[in-house]
Amino acid sequence: AAPFATGLHQVDNPIFDRDGNLYVTYSGTRGQQVPVSIFRVRPNGTRETFSSGIVNPTSMALDPEGHLYVSSRFEGTVYRVAPDGSIESFANDLGVACGLAFASDGILYVGDRSGTIFRVDRSGHATTFATVPPSVAAFHLAFGPDDTLYVTGPTLATYDSVYQIDRDGRIIARSSKFGRPQGVAFDGQGRLHVIEALAGESGLYMMPPTGEPQLVLAGPALVGVAFDPAGGVVVSSNDTAFRL
Repeated sequence: AAPFATGLHQVDNPIFDRDGNLYVTYSGTRGQQVPVSIFRVRPNGTRETFSSGIVNPTSMALDPEGHLYVSSRFEGTVYRVAPDGSIESFANDLGVACGLAFASDGILYVGDRSGTIFRVDRSGHATTFATVPPSVAAFHLAFGPDDTLYVTGPTLATYDSVYQIDRDGRIIARSSKFGRPQGVAFDGQGRLHVIEALAGESGLYMMPPTGEPQLVLAGPALVGVAFDPAGGVVVSSNDTAFRL
């Protein structure tokens, strides 16, 4: 791995668009107004300002049409970001809005750090979908190829679960082997990957359909992972994105 973008404040996964551009955040401390909320990193490594004005940008997701959405954990709002970087409010009153993930039907799911997973329709109306234990940091969401939602959220417990939630809101603890699971993502072959952020155990793990999580990459203080359209991988710490 080599540094791909620096000077960040990343608290969840970075994200690739269809053209291989990587989007990363500068989240800042609670309520901090920063000059740039989101940077775009071109495939050649050029970093450019993309969007400003979002306080504490936290998680990002692309809808089925490729539009970018960003949560603000400070405002409890999800913003839709236009191709020119301008923003508009899409959904409000979502608590400490963290993880974002779109189902294949274009419905957005949002993790509120207090434990609520919201289902947000295309008009921005939110309803409660499921409830999991509250997190001390953030929730991280990803949909699998079978349209099952996967959720992580670090707590004060010794071990935390990766939750699997079906379309009816039924919750199963997929694995309870992690001490501080954070970013979750699926690779191009449909395999689930989880970032373990526990000090001394930090790294990227692949979770097979059965059996124990398998360490793929060890690295200090990792928080997020993203897979590009060509099969490449980026992992991020709070301040640096590394490309493999």
